[in-house]
Order: sequence, then structure tokens, then C-alpha cells
Amino acid sequence: MLETLAVGQILKPHGVKGEAKILPLTDDSRRFRKLKYVLIDGNEYPVSWCKLQNDRVILKLEGVDTIEAVEKLRNKYISVKREDAVRLPKDTYFIADLKGCSVYDTNNEYIGKIFEVIKTGSNDVYWIKEGPREVLVPAMKDFVTDILIEDKKVIIRPVGEWMDED
Repeated sequence: MLETLAVGQILKPHGVKGEAKILPLTDDSRRFRKLKYVLIDGNEYPVSWCKLQNDRVILKLEGVDTIEAVEKLRNKYISVKREDAVRLPKDTYFIADLKGCSVYDTNNEYIGKIFEVIKTGSNDVYWIKEGPREVLVPAMKDFVTDILIEDKKVIIRPVGEWMDED
């Protein structure tokens, strides 16, 4: 498992005193209010303050005091140490932990690896790839029977239309 988890991406400067506009990569952007520090390229930056907007976060980092300083960080990811990450409810997982998991059906047939998790609003969808074959699996208990993060393994029910070879 990854030691750090990305929680946002720096989009651009906001204002003239080193504030940065952040694209949250988390389901609940209110988590930014509790951050004491963040990691950018492995360097620790204490958080001075944050302000929540509709779909963005304005973040002020100590030591980043000019527009130019924010510009140097543009497009970089903001991460937190795993131990500082939010606690997830039972049967929920970080997308970073799901990516790369091997997927098998309940007959132990290898399907592929989770390439991406697509957020659809109603439920997530696992995009599974193996060579030219791609499968989209709704992340629902009707389809996903078991997730073993420690083993990097996901078990799904075999569904005929997923397995059709075109």
C-alpha cells in the first residue's frame, strides 16, 4: 500500500499572498480544514488556513507567500501520510488502494487489474484491463463479492456479458 494519499491538486494561484486554488481529490473537501500539514513532492508544508468554495479549496501554506511560489507548485499533487488520512467506514476503500488490484471471478478465472475507478454518482465502476480486453464492473455487492486490499485482490461474480470476447 502507498504510504501517502493524494487529497488534492494545485490548480493556480489565488490572490497575491501565496494562496493556492486546489482541486479536491477527496469525497469530502471539509477534510482540508483539519490538515495541519501537507506533502508536495515529499516536502512537508504546514497549512496556515483554508477556505472552502463550491468545488474548490483555497489553501495557504506556510513559506509559500507569492504568486510565483504558487506557480512553481502548479499542477502538483497534495498528499497526506496514510496515518493522517480520514478513517473510512466499513467496506469502503481508497481508490489508490483499489488501483492495480488483480480481479478474479468466483470460479478463480483471472479477469485483469483495476486500471481506474470511475465515479458515476450512483455507484463507482471498476475499469478492469488486461491486454486489449476491458471490463467495466459496477462496484456493488451484487457484482463484487470480496475485496482483499492486503492481497491486492478483488473477487467478482462471473457475468456472461462481461466475459464476451469480441
